[in-house]
This record gives sequence, structure tokens and C-alpha cells, in this order.
Amino acid sequence: MHTEQISSRYVDLDSWSTAEIITAMYEGQLSAAAAVRGALGAIGAAVEDAVPALQRGGRIVYAGAGTSGRIGVQDGSELPPTYDWPPERLVFAMAGGLDALVRSAEGAEDNEAAGAQAMTEARIVANDVVIGVAASGTTPFTIGVLRASSAAGAVTIAVANNPAAPLFEVARHRILADTGSEVIAGSTRMKAGTAQKIVLNLFSTAVMVKMGRVYRGLMVDMRARNAKLSRRAEAIVGEIVGCGKGDAARYLEQADRDVKTAILIGFGIGRSEASQLLQRHGGNLRSAIKECTGQG
Repeated sequence: MHTEQISSRYVDLDSWSTAEIITAMYEGQLSAAAAVRGALGAIGAAVEDAVPALQRGGRIVYAGAGTSGRIGVQDGSELPPTYDWPPERLVFAMAGGLDALVRSAEGAEDNEAAGAQAMTEARIVANDVVIGVAASGTTPFTIGVLRASSAAGAVTIAVANNPAAPLFEVARHRILADTGSEVIAGSTRMKAGTAQKIVLNLFSTAVMVKMGRVYRGLMVDMRARNAKLSRRAEAIVGEIVGCGKGDAARYLEQADRDVKTAILIGFGIGRSEASQLLQRHGGNLRSAIKECTGQG
């Protein structure tokens, strides 16, 4: 496997100066980002397949072991506060359970049956989107997750860092970020992990954009649940409506802190009408504004 190979360039790494070590690792991170370039088409295809399933009420499922599992949990955990994605429509299948997020459970990844069982317990169905992440692409737990999910008809996506990974054989979509050998051989939390995070960032963000949770580059589905987010919500409403901070705060209060509803209220319609308008357009703010003002 490419990720396990020893690179002749780094065999004397431990004898280098601190500056040389850090520079070498930094260059590895840049190459990890570059490795994702060849996967953009595959990421786009996965997004186009995932969005209709999620629009029918499906869930997003992240599965993995070790570093890969933790990266998946990080990506998914950020969707509710950023895009108001319902927490009940998120599933995390971490080898060894969520305790393995902070305490390694290395042996858990070798159990393919446990991965399949996790999907049985999650009651995976055709509208679910299941993302399995494994640097090696050989992790039995993650293979079990995707095999069972594919059998259930779910949209399955494999993310791996080695060509011809077995993980690809059990998924509908195959996203390869071929990051090659690591600066420290086999330490896939480095280049491979960086590439995985980029892939998941691109995928989940594109999904949220396509589902209408972003308008003009702004997070219009976020909920103002603390002081920082309240300030951000006011800025978003003010930017789109073209009003001052005080008016934006008032619209948000009338909308029970819902940014999209507040924006429509700012355009001069009542809360009930704004809610009905958003519902009629499936939550798509651009379409709702176009009906309301004639401008998209």
C-alpha cells in the first residue's frame, strides 16, 4: 500500500534540524491537498447522488476507525451548528464506539461483522447516505459498514488513500486521494488524514449548498444559539435585506431566530406568510425571495 511505503527521502528525518523536519511535513501537507484534485469529479458525482436521497428524508452516516473515524465525526458534528442540519439525521459508526474518539480501540477495526451490525442497528435504508473513510482502504469494520449499507440500497461512498482499495469494491462511489507514502511511514493521520478532511469538507459543504442551506455564500440555515452566532445572524440578515443592525435583530426576534424567515420578514411579509413561502419552495431562500420580490 502506498500509505505504508517507506520514502527514501525521509529515512534520515530524525537527524535533521527542527526547521528541516517542519518544512518537510509542511510540504507533505501541500501534496495531500494536491492529491484531492484528481478526486473532484468523483466527489461531485457523489454529491449529485446524495442530494436527492437526502431531500427524501435520508440521513448522513459517517463510518471509520481511528483517525479516519474521528475525521468523519468532526465533519458531521459541524453540520448542525453551521447549517442547522437535524442531529437526528446524523449517524456516526466509529469502530470501538464513540469512546474511541479519545481513547484508541485498535482491535475494533478488524471486525467486519461489527460494522455490518452497526448498520443493522441504525436501520439503514435506501435514502441514507453512508460515507466510509479508511486511509488503507482495507479496514474490515468500514468494509462491513459499506457492504451492509450497499445491500440496503443506500447511497454508499468510499473514501480511501490507496488505489485498488477493497473498500471501493463495496461502495457505489469511489473517492481516491492517492497521497502516497507518509513523511513518517504509515502515519496516516498526516497526509492521508489531511486529504480525507478536505474530501469530507468539499462533499458535505457542497451537499448543504445544493440543498439550499446557503444563499449568496452565507449560512442562511444557521440558528443563532449564542452571542457569536446572533451577531453573525444579524450580519447575514442585514447584508441580504439591506437593513441596519437594529432592524435585523428585530426581524430575527420576530422569526424566533430563524435566519431565512427573518430575511423574508425584512422584505415586508408576515411571519406566517414567510414560513408558508419557504415551505412552498422546499426551504430554498433564493426561490422564495424571487417570488416575494421578483429578484433572486
